[in-house]
Amino acid sequence: MMNSSDTTFTLSAYYEIGDIKYFYFTILLLLYIFTISANLIVIVVIYVERSLHEPMYFFLCSLSVNAIFGSTALYPCLLTNIMSDRHEISRISCLVQVFCLHIFVQCEFSILALMGYDRYISICNPLQYNMIMTSGKVLHLIILSWLYPICIVGILFILTVQLPLCGRIIEKVYCVNYSIVKLSCIDTTNNNIYGLLVLVLNTVLPVILILYSYLQILRLCLRSSKESQTKALNTCTPHLATLINFFISVFFETFQARFDMRHLPNEVRIFLSVYFLIIPPLINPIIYGIRIRNISVRLRKLFVHQIHP
Repeated sequence: MMNSSDTTFTLSAYYEIGDIKYFYFTILLLLYIFTISANLIVIVVIYVERSLHEPMYFFLCSLSVNAIFGSTALYPCLLTNIMSDRHEISRISCLVQVFCLHIFVQCEFSILALMGYDRYISICNPLQYNMIMTSGKVLHLIILSWLYPICIVGILFILTVQLPLCGRIIEKVYCVNYSIVKLSCIDTTNNNIYGLLVLVLNTVLPVILILYSYLQILRLCLRSSKESQTKALNTCTPHLATLINFFISVFFETFQARFDMRHLPNEVRIFLSVYFLIIPPLINPIIYGIRIRNISVRLRKLFVHQIHP
């Protein structure tokens, strides 16, 4: 039984790749730098441009902060282990990564739910929008979208920390809660039940709220003019693209964690396991920067000003 703080876990999904590890390291480092930079640009543009000080852009800013948080919880570990020959991680570092990555996922769903709610109010109740989405309410919703997942995941984290462990092999390239729970020496029924509860509260409920919001938007659009339909579509497309991409990627990872996928090539399993942590934070600022005209215009103005002051 291993419970000391100096215990290390072996991340067995890594395999010997020889000198090509330098290529993978460079690619991941560039992805990390680009992800941080792109999301920081979105945050700075929204902060600097007062015309973007609206609920939708504040929620987008929160989404970018979460992207930076999640990426920072993942990339340093990946970069370190790619260059290492041992592929080990300390118990404390592993648990910290578990906590941070779960916070990232649950916050992502919460923020996406708020963005769906904001689009619903904006399109279905435009005259009451400013009365409903006041600055105080927006601030409270953003705080709640972070505080609620932290509390929920915090309980899950405490349950995991208390487990006595009888193994040290984690079959992934990073640490996740379920992989540690599977190493327990004792029955983990309580952990599994609470894990399913977290899945329902922090994933299923936000998705239901988003589906309800867009069903109401769709119903309104079917009764509206062609021009109104086009405007609603342009407004909702970035959010829908972000939501679908993240939901599908999380589904793949959840499916892979719960079922035996060893018949798939190791490269495919690694790609599926990191997709939801790498791709959404990377492409979300691109999607919003291109599709939302207000942001794309401000970005062009900012760069032109930097080149031709």
